[in-house]
Amino acid sequence: MPRNSASAAQRTSYSRAQIFLHWTIAALVIWQLFFSEHPPRSLYGATSQDLWTRTFESSHVWIGLLVLALVVVRVMLRLVHGAPPADESNRMAALAAKGAHLLFYVLLFFMPITGIMSWYFGWPVGGLHEAGQPVFVALIALHVAAAGWHQFIKRDGLMKRMVEPAH
Repeated sequence: MPRNSASAAQRTSYSRAQIFLHWTIAALVIWQLFFSEHPPRSLYGATSQDLWTRTFESSHVWIGLLVLALVVVRVMLRLVHGAPPADESNRMAALAAKGAHLLFYVLLFFMPITGIMSWYFGWPVGGLHEAGQPVFVALIALHVAAAGWHQFIKRDGLMKRMVEPAH
């Protein structure tokens, strides 16, 4: 619960730190899903991999750890500062938005944790980790489509919440 729920309810935007974390985590997740290769565990003993390739591919592990750390900070900020009130007049759309955001948080914890369990501890959860990728991609596509709908169809200025910080 936000420390000052009255002021959080009146805000129309997120804090500067919340906005920074949103876009930073988004960029890192895009990197993870579309650009970093599979972690290099399968490459141990391979002689044809140069240093750049191994470094590039190992970025998946290190960035996954960074995403987890940043998400913990983001959740703490959300608990302290809260969020601007939902702007959906349609009850079903508001419920869908809450569900999508909850699923984002679940995936932002689930993916790094299952990656850690598989990579560092050898637990057999790599399949679960990989199964999260298409769910994440679909959720991102839905999120971008919803943001575009608000920005270009509904024209309600909702995207300003994640661009212009609260004062």
